[in-house]
Amino acid sequence: MANLEVGDPAPDFHLPRDGGGALALSGLAGRPVVLYFYPADDTPSCTAEALDFSRLKPDFEKAGAAVIGLSPDSTRKHDKFKAKHGLGVDLVADEEREAIEAYGLWVEKKLYGRTYMGVERATFLIGADGRIVRIWRKVKVKGHAEAVLEAVHAL
Repeated sequence: MANLEVGDPAPDFHLPRDGGGALALSGLAGRPVVLYFYPADDTPSCTAEALDFSRLKPDFEKAGAAVIGLSPDSTRKHDKFKAKHGLGVDLVADEEREAIEAYGLWVEKKLYGRTYMGVERATFLIGADGRIVRIWRKVKVKGHAEAVLEAVHAL
C-alpha cells in the first residue's frame, strides 16, 4: 500500500476510459491534473461529486487543469453513469485496482458494523511536473470540488 505525500511523483497509469480508448496520466504531462477516486458509479455521494466536478469543469479548463474520475467500475458502467447524469468529466475504469492500490486507496471500511474492503474517496492534485501538489483524503463531497478548484487557481 502506497503512502503518497505531497511532493512525490504521481504514479502513472494507463487505463480504459468512458467512450472507448484509454487514458494515461503521463499523457497529460505539462498541465495540472485533478484525479479524484470514488467508490462506485451512481451512488448518492459519488453522483453528487461527479455532478459538482462536471459543473465546474469549464472553470478547471480555464485554469488549464484536466479532471479525471477513477473508480473500479467498468467502462460500460461509466458510460451509463455519464449518460444518465450528463456528466462532463472523464471517467477511468480501474477494474484490477492497479491505480487505486498504487495511490494507497484500497482500504478497510466499515458500514453498519460490517467491515469490508473498498475505495477511499480521495482527490490528488498533480502539478504540471507530474508531482503531487495536494491530497484530500476521506473526502466529504459538499464543497469539495470548489475547494479543489481554489487549489488549482493557487498553483
